[in-house]
Amino acid sequence: MPSVPQYRPFLACFPYTTDNQSKKENKRTVEKLYKFSVDIGKIRRLKGWVLLEDETYVEEIANILQQLGADETAIASILERCPEAIVCSPTTVNTQRVIWQLVCKNEEELVKLIEQFPESFFIVKDQENRKLNIQFFQELGLKNVVISRFLTTASNIFHNPVEKNKQMIRILQESYLNLGGSEANMKVWLLKLLSQNPFILLNSSAAIKETLEFLQEQGFTNFEILQLLSKLKGFLFQLCPRSIQNSISFSKNAFKCTNHDLKQLVLKCPALLYYSVPVLEERIQGLLKEGISIAQIREMPMVLELTPQIVQYRIRKLNSLGFRIKDGHLANLSGTKKEFEANLDKIQAKKGRPLFNPVAPLNVEE
Repeated sequence: MPSVPQYRPFLACFPYTTDNQSKKENKRTVEKLYKFSVDIGKIRRLKGWVLLEDETYVEEIANILQQLGADETAIASILERCPEAIVCSPTTVNTQRVIWQLVCKNEEELVKLIEQFPESFFIVKDQENRKLNIQFFQELGLKNVVISRFLTTASNIFHNPVEKNKQMIRILQESYLNLGGSEANMKVWLLKLLSQNPFILLNSSAAIKETLEFLQEQGFTNFEILQLLSKLKGFLFQLCPRSIQNSISFSKNAFKCTNHDLKQLVLKCPALLYYSVPVLEERIQGLLKEGISIAQIREMPMVLELTPQIVQYRIRKLNSLGFRIKDGHLANLSGTKKEFEANLDKIQAKKGRPLFNPVAPLNVEE
């Protein structure tokens, strides 16, 4: 390999070099942005390099947004949050517009998406891949609203060649069938998995195979592995066997249980596989500090899905109603925010209920 110099100039570590610093702002760009009521100061603070570019397309990009129905306020917001939009050529932006309209045909909704996720819209590379992947996802049966969510929050999957994404889908389908899943349920399972975690497409086929083999070696049946995949929304494939093994070993020691008992705990709370050892340790210690025992956690391991801050908040709420969590079951503590609030309402209603029914007739002798 070629030798690497031991030292480099300090400024070489930064893309914004003295060459850029010595350049002056493009006066025409600044004037045109002012025309659209854009906060120039905000751009200078966040992405000042855009103002130094010799060639920009402020009016052209604004016109495209206007054609979609964006008002002045929306245009200003988009250009402030994503000023690099003005260095994109109008041709590529128009192509992007056509591609996004494949899944978002309502222009008003499209403008809202662009205003909310301008960086995703103005990523104008790999446009042919993007178009072919959208068509492939539509053929799979994914709804346009789900695909539009992918465009805004999981744009990386569209950089994959469509053949790679097709290959990953085939591997997931084969894995599902090999684990005992039925052909009839496979499509529903696959679409649900993709909608919950599109990043699964960024995995490698070798990683998926390795993870499945590791779980089988740990004694999980095919049916149980399918359960884990569904409950963890496919995030299990993003873990390496070594990290899973570390979490399993820690949990086994923390709960003083056998391999069989630990497997039952994992099936109740698959997050035991997903969370790293430091996270599990922090959450168990947080529960112990609140007076909750290891035995209680073993009985309701799902409580480990809550952060220590959420646990403290919920315990205070329960204590205010006279419910001592450390003396009872943790069912009232765990669950989603909606489930916890419903439990609070039930406890409060029970507490305020009279000991006798005031409208019921009393059996007394006259």
